[in-house]
Amino acid sequence: MIRAAAVLLAAVLPVTPLLAQTIQPPLHTEGHNVLDAAGHPVRLISVNWYGFDQKEYVAGGLDHAPLATIVREIQELGVNSVRLPWANETLERNPLVPDYAVKANPQFRGKHAMDVMDVVIDALAAAHIMVVLDNHVSRADWCCTETDGNGLWYNADYPESKWLADWQTIVRRYKRQPWVIGADLRNELRSGAAWGGSDPKLDWHAAAERGGNAVLAANPRLLIMVESPDYSTNFTGFDKLPVVLKVKQRLVYSPHAYNIEGHPFASYDELKQTYDARAGFLLHSEPAVPLWVGEFGTCQTLDCGATSDWFVLFIRYLKENHLAWSYWPLNGTQSSGASRKYDTVETYGLLSTDYQHFAAPKIIDLLRTIEDQPSTH
Repeated sequence: MIRAAAVLLAAVLPVTPLLAQTIQPPLHTEGHNVLDAAGHPVRLISVNWYGFDQKEYVAGGLDHAPLATIVREIQELGVNSVRLPWANETLERNPLVPDYAVKANPQFRGKHAMDVMDVVIDALAAAHIMVVLDNHVSRADWCCTETDGNGLWYNADYPESKWLADWQTIVRRYKRQPWVIGADLRNELRSGAAWGGSDPKLDWHAAAERGGNAVLAANPRLLIMVESPDYSTNFTGFDKLPVVLKVKQRLVYSPHAYNIEGHPFASYDELKQTYDARAGFLLHSEPAVPLWVGEFGTCQTLDCGATSDWFVLFIRYLKENHLAWSYWPLNGTQSSGASRKYDTVETYGLLSTDYQHFAAPKIIDLLRTIEDQPSTH
């Protein structure tokens, strides 16, 4: 819990906030906009920091750099928020984190995963960096395939009842931490997930309403981020069958976007037409709901052919549509998991393998053009 984390947090070097300090959580929505408690517009400019959803059960990089150093790097990026993936397995089992995964933070040796999450979140909050909790997977592992058992919001080992209970547990855990501002209900629905339809076992629309209302029953101040089927790339029908929550002004839709394999775009207009059809049309439809692109990314060297070309065009799309966004990922190294090898280079990562420098300056420069952010590193 937050109080229990105080002793561990004392071991973290103090962090001076570099971001805009005028944001006053909690946040709420108004039309297509997100506003803070003072009514000021807030665009979520975020980075994904994975690990609590992976087989080490802990945020990546704590084996290479002190927590305070990583938080400073996040500040230097110029983002105001972190999407923090977690697994139901991590919450329910709350295992001890491996010593090797936190060797640069000896205060975490012998600690359980959720105790470390408490301190990580408190360190981000102390730096005025907002946190969106993201239920990424049920069983901790690398995501995503059609056959990994994590494609729906439940599976045999983690039924919907546990998914709902786990959301309420983690939301209550951080209810007193105002910088935890959102709940991304489930990552990249697939494996037959549908928006509505006749099969309740696949109806993500109905489940998202149940999940969102469960979260809001535990903390009515949180934003509720809802992704879509097809790996959160297809929001067809969301305007005709919207999510309706019991607490108003809390809903955000969260599309994801990556290069479409084998589909190079000949022009920006072609890309725009494609992404408008997938989710962008919601910017002009009713009921009005904000959009936050919860994941997008490319190779850190920006020299990977069609994937890099796509990324440059998509940056323009984000900028022209004034979209909120969250880059995938911050991590400089991989966690253990399917098709992954612990401590090898995270080829999409913004940070270096020592988590103390930027490894993707061209990517970061492009991201800064969206917000016209000055260089600080």
